[in-house]
Amino acid sequence: MKISLNWLKSYVPIQMDVNDLAEALTMTGLEVEAVYDRYDYLKNVVVGRVVSISAHPNSTKLQCCVVDSGKARIPVVCGAPNVHVNCLSALALPGTQLPDGTIIEASAIRGADSEGMLCSEAELGLGPDRSGIMLLPEDLSVGQSLASALDLSDMVLEIGLTPNRSDCLSFIGIAREVAAIQKTALSYPEINLPEGRGAIRQMTSVSILAPDHCPRYAARILTGAAVGPSPYWLQDRLISVGIRPINNVVDITNFVMMETGQPLHAFDFERLAGHRIVVRTAVSGEPFTTLDHKSRTLTADMLMICDGEKPVAIAGVMGGYNSEIEPATQSILIESACFDPTSIRKTSKYFGLNTDASHRFERGVDPEGTVFALDRAAALMVEICGGVLIEGVIDERPVVLEQKPIVLSAESTNRLLGTQIDSAAMDSMLQSIGFTVEPLNPDQLKVIPPSFRVDVSRPVDLVEEIARLSGYDRIPTTFPVISEGSARSFPSQRPREQILRLMTGLGFSETITYSFVHPQSCKYLRLESGDPRMRILRVLNPLSEDQGIMRTSLIPGVLETVNRNISRQSRNLKLFEIGNVFISNGQDVLPDEIEMLSGLWTGARQEASWHTPDTACDFYDLKGVVEALLSALHIHDIRFSRNAALSCPYLKPGYAAGILCGRRVVGHIGQVHSETLGFFNIKQPVYVFEIDIQKLFASVPDVHQTTAIPRFPAVARDITLILSKTLESRSIIEMVEEMHNPLVERIMLFDVFEGGHLPLDKKSLSFRLTYRSAAETLEDEAVNALHKNISDKLIQEFDAALP
Repeated sequence: MKISLNWLKSYVPIQMDVNDLAEALTMTGLEVEAVYDRYDYLKNVVVGRVVSISAHPNSTKLQCCVVDSGKARIPVVCGAPNVHVNCLSALALPGTQLPDGTIIEASAIRGADSEGMLCSEAELGLGPDRSGIMLLPEDLSVGQSLASALDLSDMVLEIGLTPNRSDCLSFIGIAREVAAIQKTALSYPEINLPEGRGAIRQMTSVSILAPDHCPRYAARILTGAAVGPSPYWLQDRLISVGIRPINNVVDITNFVMMETGQPLHAFDFERLAGHRIVVRTAVSGEPFTTLDHKSRTLTADMLMICDGEKPVAIAGVMGGYNSEIEPATQSILIESACFDPTSIRKTSKYFGLNTDASHRFERGVDPEGTVFALDRAAALMVEICGGVLIEGVIDERPVVLEQKPIVLSAESTNRLLGTQIDSAAMDSMLQSIGFTVEPLNPDQLKVIPPSFRVDVSRPVDLVEEIARLSGYDRIPTTFPVISEGSARSFPSQRPREQILRLMTGLGFSETITYSFVHPQSCKYLRLESGDPRMRILRVLNPLSEDQGIMRTSLIPGVLETVNRNISRQSRNLKLFEIGNVFISNGQDVLPDEIEMLSGLWTGARQEASWHTPDTACDFYDLKGVVEALLSALHIHDIRFSRNAALSCPYLKPGYAAGILCGRRVVGHIGQVHSETLGFFNIKQPVYVFEIDIQKLFASVPDVHQTTAIPRFPAVARDITLILSKTLESRSIIEMVEEMHNPLVERIMLFDVFEGGHLPLDKKSLSFRLTYRSAAETLEDEAVNALHKNISDKLIQEFDAALP
C-alpha cells in the first residue's frame, strides 16, 4: 500500500518527521517497508538558461541551443516553439530517467550534438502541458536543482499490511491511525451533492437474487456527462500511488477507492439491457468477456452483476467489456456494493485475477461506507465530468450486518501483555480509532467496534488493539522463571542430540529436507508393491506438485541435496539427516511415524593435497563410519549381513548389507543403484545408510561395564582358510566368539584373496586370533594347542581347507 504524504495531509495534519512517522506506524502494527521521495527522479534536472540559438544544419523543425547548466555551457537540440534566448527552463542532464522510462543520454540528433534535454511539464510529470518547454520564473538560480527551486517533494510510505487490516487499505484508514498516534483530529472529505433531477427508481432498479453473496448494493445515475482526460490534480494523485490514469470517470472511481477503501464501478447506463441491475450467481459454463478482452467460462458459485439479459461484471473482481465506459458515454450508473469476502476470494483465485477491487473485497469492506463512497464519487463526477445527477439513490440491503458488543477486562489485558494500563487509558485508545466504549465497572469496558473494523469480534482482538496503540516497543520484555534443575531434555531428544554430536564429530554435515516429497519417490527407490514404504500418505493441499506425499524414506531427500550440490560443483559430500518417515495406515488415519537416521558419502575420501592422492570413497569408508558411531554408543555386537540387504532395491546388488545389532536388523548400508541415481541425475557413485533410531537405541546398554587393564602380554596366531566364495567372513568370527574360550581375546579378518591358483568358487580368508590370560603369561605350547583345536573345528564346520 503506497501512501503519498501530500495526499494524506488532506485528512490529517502531519506533525512528525516522516521517519518518526514511519517508525510510529510500524510500532502500531502497520509496517513501513520503504520511505522515498517520489520526485527523486528530478535530482539530475536543473534550472538552465538558454544562452544562444542557431538553426539546425539538417532540420527545419529543430534548433541548436547552448544552455548554461550552472557548471558548464552545453549543446542541446530542441524543437519546442517557445524556446528563446535568456529563457529559464528545466534542463535534464545525461543520466536522468523521465517518468515514462526515457533515459537522457548525450547523443547526436540528426548530426548535431545534444548533451541534455529541455523538457515540458508533461515530460517531467509536473503538469499536462506538452506544447512546449517548461518556462520557469526569472528569479530562479541557474544550476539549482529543479526540485529544490520549485519546492517539489512528496514523501511516499510503502506499508506492508497484514490481511486482517482491510480498514487501512485507504488514505482515510491510514489517516485515522496517524490521528490516533498524534492525538489530532481526522478530517473527512466534504460531499456537496447538487440538486438532482427526476427520480432514479423511475429509470432503473436493483434486484439482489443472492443476498448471502451480496448483503448491500447501492447505485446512482449521472446523465449528460462528458468523458475525457482527468484534471492534472486528479491524475497526479493517482500517479503518486502507482495507478495509471485512464479517463475522468474511471479515475474518479479509483480515487475514491484509494481515499475510502470502497471499490466502485461505473457502467455505461445506455448499454445495460432493460436499464436495470440484477445481482445473481452465474450459470455454470456461461461465457463472459472481461475488460481485458479475455473470454472466461463461469462456474455456478460465482457472483455476477447482470443487466436485464446478461452478465456485465464479475462482482468485486473486474467489469465487463460489454458495459465499459467509452469516449461517447454520457449516462453513467455508479455501483457501490458490499460483497461476501469468501465468494470474491474464490472467484479471484479461480481466474487468477488479483485486482485492486478484489484485494479489498477479499479482506472485507465497511458495509456502512457503501453510500458515503457512492456520494463522494457522484459529487466528483458532477464537478469534473459535468452532467446532471438523477435525484435519489438506490440502496438495496437484504442483510444488515450488526457489530456485536465485546466486553474487555483491563486486568486480563494487562496479564496477557505484561503491562500496567488502566481501563481509562484503554477507553481513550479505543475511542481514538473509532470504537464506541462504555465503562461497565472499574475493570470492564463494553466495546462496540466500528463497522470498518471487520476483523474485530473477540476480546483478544481488542487486546491486540491495546498492544499496538500503546506501542509494541513499550511492552516490557519478560522471561519465564525456570529453575536450573528443571532444564532437562526429554528422553526422546537425547538420541537425536547424541547422534548429532557424533556424526558431526565424524566429519559429516547435517541436512534438513522437507517431509513432503515427489509422488514418484517410491518409484525412484525401485520399491516393490508389498514393501511397507509403498504405503504412502498423500498431502491434500500440497505446496507444489513435487511435494505431493509424505516421505517413507529419508534417502530421496538426501539424494536431492546431492543433486543440488553437484550442480554447484560441490562433489565431495558427507551428509546426514535425522527425521521422521511416515507409513500410512489409511488416508483418514494417523500414520506410523518412525524416526530415522540417514548418512551419505560421495566423492573423494579426503581432500586431495600434495601428500594425499585423490582417492574416491567406497563402501568400507561408510561402513567404518557406522561402526564408529555404534561403538561410540557402546553397541559392540555389530554385524553386517548381505542377506539382510535384500529388502533395499535402491542399493546395488553385491554392494549392500544389513546393519545388525545382535540379531536385530536396525538398518541398511550400501552403494546406491545406478537406476536410482539416474532418477536424481547423479553421475558419480553414492554410498548411503539408513538406520531406525528407535531400534538402534533399544540395543544401547543401560549400564556400561569396565575391565581392568591387562597385566600379562598377548600372543597372536594367524590362520588362513580356503572356503566357499559365498560364505560370509562374519560366520567364522561368530563361531569363534560362540566358543566362549576365556583365552581368546579377539579375532579379526586381515586379508581376502581370490583368483590365482584358487578354484573359481573359492576364496582365501586370513584371520588373526589374539590370546591372553588374565592370570599368567601364556606358554607357546598351550597357545599352539588351543589354536590347533580352534582351527580344526573351523575346518570341519565350514568344509574348509588349509593352503
